[in-house]
Amino acid sequence: MGYFFGLNKRSYTLIILLLISIQSFLFFQHCEKRTETVEAVEEDPFQPEVAKALLDNQYAGTESCIECHEKEYYEWLGSHHDESMMVATDSSIKGDFNNVTFFKNGVYTRFFKQGKKFMVNTEGDDGEYHDYEILYTFGTEPLQQYIVEFPRGRYQCLRIAWDTDSSMWFDLYPDFVISNKEWIHWTGGGMNWNTACADCHSTNLRKNYINESDSFNTLFTIINVSCEACHGPSKAHNDFINSDLYDESDAYDAYQHLFLTRRDSSEQQVDQCARCHSRRVQFTEAYNHDGLFEDHYMGEILADHLYFPDGQILEEDYVYSSFIQTKMYHQDVKCTNCHNPHTTKLKYEGNKLCLQCHEAEKYDIYEHHFHEMNTDAALCINCHMDGRYYMVNDYRRDHSFRVPRPDLSVEYGVPNACISCHTDSTDQWASDWVVEWYGPERVKNYADVLCLGSTRTEEAVPDLVRLINDKTQPAIARATAVWYLGFIDTELSNRTIFNAAGDPAPQVRYVVAEVMQSFPTEIRYQYLAPLLRDPYRSVRTMALDALTDIPMSQFSEEYRKDYLKVLPEYKAMLDMRADFTGGQAMIARYNERQGRPEAAETALKKAIRFDTLFNVGRINLAHLYHNQGKTQEAIDLFKLVIKMEPQYDPAYYSLGLLYAETGNIESAIEYLQRTININPNNLRAYYNLGLAYQQSGDIEQAENIFIKGLAIDERNIDITYALVILYVQQGAFAKAGAYMPLLKSSFPDEPNIIELDNHIKQGLNAN
Repeated sequence: MGYFFGLNKRSYTLIILLLISIQSFLFFQHCEKRTETVEAVEEDPFQPEVAKALLDNQYAGTESCIECHEKEYYEWLGSHHDESMMVATDSSIKGDFNNVTFFKNGVYTRFFKQGKKFMVNTEGDDGEYHDYEILYTFGTEPLQQYIVEFPRGRYQCLRIAWDTDSSMWFDLYPDFVISNKEWIHWTGGGMNWNTACADCHSTNLRKNYINESDSFNTLFTIINVSCEACHGPSKAHNDFINSDLYDESDAYDAYQHLFLTRRDSSEQQVDQCARCHSRRVQFTEAYNHDGLFEDHYMGEILADHLYFPDGQILEEDYVYSSFIQTKMYHQDVKCTNCHNPHTTKLKYEGNKLCLQCHEAEKYDIYEHHFHEMNTDAALCINCHMDGRYYMVNDYRRDHSFRVPRPDLSVEYGVPNACISCHTDSTDQWASDWVVEWYGPERVKNYADVLCLGSTRTEEAVPDLVRLINDKTQPAIARATAVWYLGFIDTELSNRTIFNAAGDPAPQVRYVVAEVMQSFPTEIRYQYLAPLLRDPYRSVRTMALDALTDIPMSQFSEEYRKDYLKVLPEYKAMLDMRADFTGGQAMIARYNERQGRPEAAETALKKAIRFDTLFNVGRINLAHLYHNQGKTQEAIDLFKLVIKMEPQYDPAYYSLGLLYAETGNIESAIEYLQRTININPNNLRAYYNLGLAYQQSGDIEQAENIFIKGLAIDERNIDITYALVILYVQQGAFAKAGAYMPLLKSSFPDEPNIIELDNHIKQGLNAN
């Protein structure tokens, strides 16, 4: 079995995918020109196309709507959508620019006016103080941000924002001292308007990032979220209404020319709203309303770095992934049942909103909620829509509409609405009261399974499998269960992942393609090649990404044609993601797969330049150097990561493996042992440290390390196999035989295991 250089393959792939989901995802340099030809492609109905951006001249402008839609126009005027982005003027600026200085975390920021210009003096990307002109406002309530222009078409959002409720300046990252070299500094990628913000605050946004010059030519048709941002370009609609073809006596259906009309089903409306009100991965350069949500985006699953394990909001999620968990969504409730789409405000105050559907006699009574009537405690939303603050002062409610489960809080540490109000009490206190009021039995659902799944232990596998196979459960929960199975390498979990490639839900199939990135080539080809024909762009594009390391010659003729059809979509998606650190990480992976180490090196260096704390990239670059024979460069990079992050165990682990491969066993033992000291659960470190001790001749320590690893996971195949081999080499056949049942049950037909078992039996008989 030998040494495995780098992270466990499955863990490393999931780390890269985690990075992608945090910063969004994917880019690669243009594929080398392919010379293959495909015959009769035009006869095949499966013809995916790159999404084309809409043109400015297809839009008529907001003012054109007033004549026929005066009520809706004036409802929209002054709304959050209307004020999503504005030119900086006396009427749009809400902050105090009367020569006010704000100091926080060692940085002075002064706001002042220079004639009619709104100005700020603060620390720039060079660490020095400069004057900057405010060109645009961003957002309106409860906070307003301000945008500054930088070279190469970049626009940056200030870290200091204006609190419109308290009428004061505040720091969006009050707990962090941020270097001017960091990604999250206001001049860096984390606060870049073009990349992180613009797509959802303006109409018909085209980011237009140019990778070669690291610059932007970002364009929008209308500066804010206008009527046409939601309903689509209206020129065709207006032209028809003003033409001889239109007859007022006919029942005109606006659906012919517009989107988000009364005719839309719940799913259609939620999909249209979700393009902005979601935490999602993007697949097209510009949204053009064609297709469904998954043709342009894929919503993030309920992974426990974004959500609490039960699916409650943790990081900003913008509603969609919460709402599609609910019974309401699955019973055709849509956004406009509760929200006026033009004012963006609630249709009703208090419990009247919920009582549109729910019986007052059953739910708006003391016997249901056990709180004093006509108080805040008796409001439905305070028990079923608990919230969190984002961007310091922006309170957002969780739209998963869940029943409080303090029992899960006790077991898994997830929040519950009870303690949000009763802050001086404990989760156990809340759980006891729930039992007192409603009895000891709780209705089990996907939240219980995902909480268990978040432990990433084999104990969770049967429940995760049942959840995935239960098509009555929310697709997002089942997709999350697939993601958790990706961390648990068992026969049942793998078989379930394979079967889920045929799941009816696109999000489940997408996660299968994501998780299977680390599986053996032949397995990926078998289950993911068919997904190249998936009806959803996001799914077939992710499937192609998982297959890019397989030579074209190994594809069947049918799948080869499908691959070449999806390739333009893949290229377009990757191109538009080139401004992300995660995108450059993927460019490196792609080029390394294609045998272009120089291009991979360039991409990784660019990713590190984007984010100076991107140590996953440094580790991968070190691996790249090692594979090229640049051993000292690799060692230097690993040691740099260790210096930057002394508790980052992957750096110690990788360096230990490098030393092992180069024959420096003493240093290998040192760094692998330090890996275990930092992360006692790193089983690969136990495996490789045991091998290192064995190679050094210290058999007793090797045995000791292997046994310690098995104390953490008694079913670990690699460590078990290594320990059996160690015993066999020492002639300790009885000890070796004690560990063989696991290997034999796991690989009953494997010739090497059968031969090893026979060898041990012969040894025992000889003794």
